[in-house]
Amino acid sequence: MIDGPDSLQGKTVGIQRRRMGRSIYILPSLFTVGNIFCGYYAIMSTMNGHYDAAAQAIGIAIILDMLDGRIARLANATSGFGLQLDSLADLVSFGIAPSILAFVWGFQPVNQRLGWIAGFTFVICGAMRLARFNVQAGNLKHFVGMPIPAAGGAVAAAVHFFLAPINNIAAGTAMIGVVFLLSFLMVSTIRYPSLKQLTLGRKSHLTILLIALLVALVYNYSRWTLLAIAVAYSVSGIGGRIYGLLRRRKSGNEAPVVELGRQ
Repeated sequence: MIDGPDSLQGKTVGIQRRRMGRSIYILPSLFTVGNIFCGYYAIMSTMNGHYDAAAQAIGIAIILDMLDGRIARLANATSGFGLQLDSLADLVSFGIAPSILAFVWGFQPVNQRLGWIAGFTFVICGAMRLARFNVQAGNLKHFVGMPIPAAGGAVAAAVHFFLAPINNIAAGTAMIGVVFLLSFLMVSTIRYPSLKQLTLGRKSHLTILLIALLVALVYNYSRWTLLAIAVAYSVSGIGGRIYGLLRRRKSGNEAPVVELGRQ
């Protein structure tokens, strides 16, 4: 039986839709592959002594990591495979690459064994943070523990700000302390804000204005702006936890007074 024109046209449309569907699913993975490339490039740049180039590559990887997840959600192309691939990419770009960069750039003046311990602690805490995120994956309004891209970005921001490698024991010790602190924050239960809920709603003009201002600041004053963003985000979780504890303590102290007033 020979298919008519309508049947052939229907098959053609079906093939085109399947191809378009595969393209939609591949697109987020391309951003993830770009993320992995940036992590690999950062490692190679660190080994060749190009520390600022390595820091910038980690920064680009953060942008690609934000885009692949958002594009996957907008295209309804999320999958278990994409989630696992994204986590592996994050471990390379925001776990291994920043730890090597911190070790070579900032740990040389201090005890090398302590530097190894700090670098490995950063990597293993980042891996644990990613494993916990995969278990809790969903439309979370906040992160439990500091996200590994933010931790890796903090290391990259410090390198990009100071540029020259650390050459004294005091600064090297401080850098090791920063890496240990970031490692602890990743595996802690401190809540950090998530940008997944950032959408263009009724106040979209303000959001666009803030994004444009941020881009302008990064373009003209990248060193100060990126370091300020990294420090502000790192401190935001700690400040939120302290504020929550103070509120609970204040409400606990006021409760007996209310009860006595009622008697």
